[in-house]
Amino acid sequence: MSTFTVAATPRVLILTVLTVSVICAHGEASAQDVEAASECRSISDATARLACYDAAFGGVEPSVIEQDEPIRQRSLESPVRGPLESRLDERWELSPGSKQGTFHLRPYKPVYILAAFHASSPNRQPRSANPENTATSPLDVRDTEAKYQISFKSKLWENVIGDYSDLWFAYTQSSRWQLYNAGASRPFRETDYEPEVMLTFRTPFSVFGWEGRMAGIGINHQSNGRSIPLSRSWNRLIGTLGLEKGDWTVTARYWSRINEDPEDDDNPDIEDYIGRADLLVTRTWRRHELALSLSHSLRDGERSRGSIGLDWAFPISGNLRGYLQIFNGYGESLIDYNHSATYVGFGVSLVNWYPLPVPD
Repeated sequence: MSTFTVAATPRVLILTVLTVSVICAHGEASAQDVEAASECRSISDATARLACYDAAFGGVEPSVIEQDEPIRQRSLESPVRGPLESRLDERWELSPGSKQGTFHLRPYKPVYILAAFHASSPNRQPRSANPENTATSPLDVRDTEAKYQISFKSKLWENVIGDYSDLWFAYTQSSRWQLYNAGASRPFRETDYEPEVMLTFRTPFSVFGWEGRMAGIGINHQSNGRSIPLSRSWNRLIGTLGLEKGDWTVTARYWSRINEDPEDDDNPDIEDYIGRADLLVTRTWRRHELALSLSHSLRDGERSRGSIGLDWAFPISGNLRGYLQIFNGYGESLIDYNHSATYVGFGVSLVNWYPLPVPD
């Protein structure tokens, strides 16, 4: 029995497959086809060998190349942003093209650390309209402390109604730490926990030059996790509306408190201090972000109360940003819901309301 040994390099195999494919595309091979393929295969220069195959079996039409080229170029460019894509779109994945699926951690509120957070008038004896929730003796509290906040959200259900609504879960935690109060063993003066569930909708509309991007409705719980008399908590139904114009965004919220048993209500008059609605206005330019927050009780006379806050994130080095926070009014924290003071803090931010441009 005769034995044949065939040594084939990858290049020879590719040429053989190419030859067979071309011949099959033209139907049954002729003697001329076989002879032409053999001659082309013997050419060592790759460019000349390809030209030989094109001449023998026909190459790609130039018109086809011209039609394919724009498609190739478009694929290398950034995706075309749809009419609804925006800062709010990027934050809430409103348009179909910005959806990123479920159970991914995304930024929600700013994440920051304030090394110094100074109060003009510390709340040394917290009180409440419920006598059971009023401190009976003064607390050892310093007027300067540290503060930090962490916040994130995750989508639980995408495209709840069509492709324009999503269900989100969010969690925010903020702590005030008596870091400089060594005499009291540096306790955490107040930590507020805020989980919430929100159903958001894409709502394209225009009003006075502003583009309406999103609306939402959610259930919000906020508490400080403490025992009587320092316990504070409440639950709300919150409606949200988001608009933007250029580098400006406006988010308005109105809420209705879910009533509790008066005997168990830690803070029955909280809406008359923290408010029944708030407004967040942000402006970004270059690598700076300003955020103005306003809240009000929506009542007049003695019950006309609220707060105003200003946060400024500014570049320091690379992705590190400085953070300045100023707050005046009621409700800087839950334990201070009915205590008015001016607070000034300075530190660094890791996450802001909206992504800031990266440095060149």
